[in-house]
Amino acid sequence: MTRLPLSALFAAALTAATLAGPALAAKPKAAPLPDLSAEQIATAERVLTGPIACEMNQSVELQPGDKPGYFKLVHKKKTYVLAPEATQSGAVRLENKKLGIVWIQIANKSMLMNSKAGQRMVDGCVHDKQKI
Repeated sequence: MTRLPLSALFAAALTAATLAGPALAAKPKAAPLPDLSAEQIATAERVLTGPIACEMNQSVELQPGDKPGYFKLVHKKKTYVLAPEATQSGAVRLENKKLGIVWIQIANKSMLMNSKAGQRMVDGCVHDKQKI
C-alpha cells in the first residue's frame, strides 16, 4: 500500500472540488413560503423591527422578510426566516418550525429560543419601544 503525504491528499481533494465547480456549490432551492392567515398578518403588524440590544453584550436584527408577514432575524451571523404565530396570551411569537427557532416579544423584553434544544439563545432583548 502506497502512502501519500497529507498535502498531496489535500491538493487532490481541492482539485476535485474545483473541477466539479458549481455542482458542489449549488444550494437546493428552498420551498416557497406558505401564505399567512389574516390572524398571522395581524400579529406581524405588532412586531418591533430594527436592531435590538440584548443581555451579555449580544444583539439581534429583526427585519421584514421577502414575503409579507415574514421576518428575517439575524443573531451571531446566522439568519432565520420566521413566521408569526397566534398566541392566547397576546405575546408576539415568531417561529421557524423546521429549525425550532422562536422569537417571543412581550411588553418589556424579547427573547430568542431554540425549542428543539429547549434553551434560550439570548434573553433580555429590549427594543427602544420596550424601554420603560
